[in-house]
Amino acid sequence: MKTYGRYPIAPVRGEGCRLWDADGKEYLDFLAGVAVNNLGHCHPKVVKALQEQAASLIHCSNYYQIPQQIELAELLCNHCFADKAFFCNSGAEANEAAIKLARKYSRETFDNPERYGIITAADSFHGRTMATVSATGQEKVQRFFDPLLHGFAHVPFNDLAALEAAITPLTCAVMLEPIQGEGGINIPTVEYMQGVRELCDRHRLLLILDEVQVGMGRTGKLFAHEHFGITPDIMTLAKALAGGAPIGTMLATDQVAASFSPGTHGSTFGGNPLVTAAAIATVRAILEEGLLNRAEEMGEYLHGELETLGARYPFVREVRGIGLMIGMSLSITGADIVKKGHQQGLLLNVTHDTVLRFVPALIVTKQEVNRMIEILDGIFKEIEA
Repeated sequence: MKTYGRYPIAPVRGEGCRLWDADGKEYLDFLAGVAVNNLGHCHPKVVKALQEQAASLIHCSNYYQIPQQIELAELLCNHCFADKAFFCNSGAEANEAAIKLARKYSRETFDNPERYGIITAADSFHGRTMATVSATGQEKVQRFFDPLLHGFAHVPFNDLAALEAAITPLTCAVMLEPIQGEGGINIPTVEYMQGVRELCDRHRLLLILDEVQVGMGRTGKLFAHEHFGITPDIMTLAKALAGGAPIGTMLATDQVAASFSPGTHGSTFGGNPLVTAAAIATVRAILEEGLLNRAEEMGEYLHGELETLGARYPFVREVRGIGLMIGMSLSITGADIVKKGHQQGLLLNVTHDTVLRFVPALIVTKQEVNRMIEILDGIFKEIEA
């Protein structure tokens, strides 16, 4: 079905920050599968884990104990606030699980069947299922799909007063991306995020942080909320968690997770041996190969080079980002820039129509950044002319 506006590129091989298409053309990849390939394409440790696991056991039912799933849950929980993990197949499913858990926990804890409201942010993106479309604060994502799931309120991002005003006795949770990705690489203040945590504590609301795009080292921290000095009650991950294999997870504290009893939620493929083996290799590589520090250092370098480039062109408004999640805001639409990049062997992306998004692998080198800047400079000169 025509659910994607596909480009005339057919990738057949990848290595590190490079892709090759069916015609043998080489591309420098600064999209990384939309922030999925944080280790680059075909990282040896992930490839080895997939090959070895595929040769022994690909899938079994969640009716049984899955050793790789247990190991991954322990690995994640040992490096964050959470005590329990639920595994699924995607970010949307992880957010769906978070919505269900928040509502069930709140109704059980406060004995109020009407305590189900969830406050989210304008310009947010939480997925394509009916619940996550309802949670998403973008009209273009919701158009044609009403009636939407009842119980979501959207308020401006980084506006604490607006969020506080939206809280009612029926509110059970606040659901935010620590940094908005699809909304245009929007970064809140530390004061805002800490204020949200304080509001949730004061009103006994759950704080759900959607780290599907920003987690797993993308910002120079394993999880983006670490930049703000807070912890959530529930966190969702996916994208980069398994080096390209399809996985999602919802993490929660023991107190909140206890509301998911047998039969309340599940997933046929979620956390199967194959994808959890890949995820274990991915998480260990991020932690053991110094990639958090590298993402911070290379992010600063990329940010600086983009600012220097942007200062030469009047249609560049701003460069913003943390680590290797960077957006360049333009006064013109970015679709033609993306297409011209493809012609020059550069893969990048535009989000929110006017924001070029740079999310290369955490292993990106200065030479690769310099080459990307050189290509982009040539495209900008052509546009200006």
